[in-house]
Amino acid sequence: MTDRRDRTDRGQHEVQYVVLHGKRRAFVKQGSGPALLLLHGLACDHTTWSPVIDALAKKYTVIAPDLLGHGLSDKPRADYTLGGYANGMRDLLTVLGIDKVSVVGHSFGGGVAMQFAYQFPERTQRVMLVATGGLGPEVSSFIKLVQVPGWFRAMGLLTLPGVRHVETLALRTAAEYGDQRLLRKYTRDLAEIAEIVDSWSDRRTRFAIRHLVRAVIDWRGQIITMADRAYLTEAMPMAVVWGRDDMVIPVRHASNAAALAPDVRVEVLPEAGHFPHKDHPERFVKILDSFITETEPATYNRARFRRMLKAGGAPASSPLAAVMQAEAEEMEPATPTTA
Repeated sequence: MTDRRDRTDRGQHEVQYVVLHGKRRAFVKQGSGPALLLLHGLACDHTTWSPVIDALAKKYTVIAPDLLGHGLSDKPRADYTLGGYANGMRDLLTVLGIDKVSVVGHSFGGGVAMQFAYQFPERTQRVMLVATGGLGPEVSSFIKLVQVPGWFRAMGLLTLPGVRHVETLALRTAAEYGDQRLLRKYTRDLAEIAEIVDSWSDRRTRFAIRHLVRAVIDWRGQIITMADRAYLTEAMPMAVVWGRDDMVIPVRHASNAAALAPDVRVEVLPEAGHFPHKDHPERFVKILDSFITETEPATYNRARFRRMLKAGGAPASSPLAAVMQAEAEEMEPATPTTA
């Protein structure tokens, strides 16, 4: 059951709350029509989608949650794995009475989106990944530092009021300065990073982020890959959107998207960084709307899914293709034999 609603200074959209398994989850729900689940990235919250929510809500039911450990949601000792987050999204949608969704995930949220599709294919109609993790090991050193011993205490000191204000002012000034010069490629995302640093002043937030990062990243980079189970979503409409100037996760990872689905759509936006939906909201809305309009929602076939799981352990290049070929052969009439 949902409880009170807020309109906070952190965003212009009404925030609702639901208690799941004893933990409060915050979310925005707006509009009507086919359901869209928007999943934010690491150390962000639903407000990352603020530039696009109103436009999308004209045609869709938009659900933009604060993932557990983020934003206005609780930050307990809990399961901060991709699977845990996917379960949480299933439970939220169930409470809201939503059976099927198109899922859009940004950065870490892209990993949650794919995990949701793996675990609940019967509820997933399409997937759009935005500057997503899971397509390669490289990731910004800024994120790698989170799992280094001593980070928690160091950030506690660096985010004390006086120090934090100097840091965030410097980041925002660099972002504004670079906006007018050739340095823009390197400063485009600094304003968002300043917001993240601000959020780390909260001890509970740092605790949650540290546990989350340790589940998906080590000193070499990203641990989790989508490639090993990508065949399970080969029959699902898939799109990938990236900013050409992304300094958090390299844009070249977009070229690995073909491993997720044979007909994946890839859009690389110029003059955009790690947050292309914020850099070019109108363009992003158009891309997302076209993707949904021009594709049929995935349909879940339990027998086929079971066959794909079995074929997935084989060295075949495409388990889906192998299953479809086997199904076609089963449907062919037997060739009569002659004595």
